[in-house]
Amino acid sequence: MGMLALLAAGLLGGMVNALAGGATLLTFPALMATGLTPVVANASNAVALAPSHLLAAVADHVHRPPVDRLLRTQIGLSILGGICGSGLLLVLPTGRFPAVVPVLIGVATALFAVAPRLRGVRVATAPGLLLASAYGGFFGAALGVILSALLALGPDRDARRVNARKNILASAATLAAVAVFVAKGLVAWPATVTVLAGAVAGGWLGGRISGRIPATAVRAVVIAGGVLLTLFYAHRFW
Repeated sequence: MGMLALLAAGLLGGMVNALAGGATLLTFPALMATGLTPVVANASNAVALAPSHLLAAVADHVHRPPVDRLLRTQIGLSILGGICGSGLLLVLPTGRFPAVVPVLIGVATALFAVAPRLRGVRVATAPGLLLASAYGGFFGAALGVILSALLALGPDRDARRVNARKNILASAATLAAVAVFVAKGLVAWPATVTVLAGAVAGGWLGGRISGRIPATAVRAVVIAGGVLLTLFYAHRFW
C-alpha cells in the first residue's frame, strides 16, 4: 500500500475517532497491508492515532469537561490501564491477542445502544474505566466506543459532552501505551508518521464538526460504527 493511501486512511481515521471512535477499522488494516506483523501494526497504529483524540478534545472547547477532581482521577486510571494493557500485549503470543476483539466491541456497542434506558442503573465506573483503558493499551480498536458506552451510564446524558470526555480519556490511555511501544522499539516509523499526519488533520477537523452535530446524530454514529467494527473483526480474526 502506498503512502498516499496511508495518509487518506489516517485522515478518515482521525475524523472517525473524533466523532465516535473506531479509526482502527481503517488504519490497522491499512498498516497490515504494508506487510507489518500484527503486533508491530498494532503498536504503529497506536502511535499514529494517539494525537487524534486529544486534538478533538481541544478543538471541541464548548463541550470539554472542567479539569476537576473527577477528571484528574479518570485520567490517572486511564494512564494506569494503558500501561497495563500494553504490557500484557508484549507478554502474550502474538497470534492470539485479536481473538477477543469482536466480543469486546459487540458488548460495548450493545451497552451504548441501551444506555438511555438504564438511567436508574449505577455502575462501578472506576474499575470499568481501568479495564477499558487496559483494553485500549492492549489493542485499541473501538476504545472510543467502549469508553462512550461506559461514560453514557454516568450522570451526564449529553452525548456531545460524553464524547468530549471520552476523547480526553482515550488520549491518556493511548499515550501511556505508546510510551511502552516506543520504548520497546515496536514502531514502524515511516508508515506511522504518514498515518499520523493524516490523523492529526482528521482529528482536528472531526473535533470542530462534532460540536455542531446533534447529540442523537453522535449516538447513531457510535452505534453504527460499533456494529461495523464487530462484523469486520469477527470476519478477520475468527
